[in-house]
Amino acid sequence: MKKILITGIVASGKTTFAKKLSKILDIKYYELDNITYNSKGISKRSKKEQMDMIREIDLNGQWIFEGLDRESYRELYHMADSIIFLDMPIKLRKRRMITRFIKQQLKIEPCQYTSDLKLIKRMFKGTRDFEKKKPEYERFLRQFNDKVIHLQKSKEVKAWLKEKKISQTNSM
Repeated sequence: MKKILITGIVASGKTTFAKKLSKILDIKYYELDNITYNSKGISKRSKKEQMDMIREIDLNGQWIFEGLDRESYRELYHMADSIIFLDMPIKLRKRRMITRFIKQQLKIEPCQYTSDLKLIKRMFKGTRDFEKKKPEYERFLRQFNDKVIHLQKSKEVKAWLKEKKISQTNSM
């Protein structure tokens, strides 16, 4: 595992997972939102600019990218050695969205974007839309079956990371 794509819908735990896996494997992780958007999420980079940045990072030979599935970087699915699809239950994701929003409003959790009611409404709408299109996304993932790891529960995520940590320790 040298090139890892972590994907999932909003509040599925992508960033937290990427940080933990990055530490275990000693591989730098990148948030795809920071590649998609210019500073503070104000303007969107072109597909070409996004892929140029990704290809430049790819020259290092190892990486972890995490983010939502976007058409602009579908090439990453082909570049990755492993694709980790975090597919947490919708109730958990909704609870996480609300908790994150409250923490951001109380300035307990920093964010790089404007955290307001408009944003949380978009997040909930995005979640509904994803659930409707999920069968289509799962069909898309089938072409990469040999490298897809589909984690659907918090317990599975913890167990998988624990196994990685143990195997990484044993290989040293």
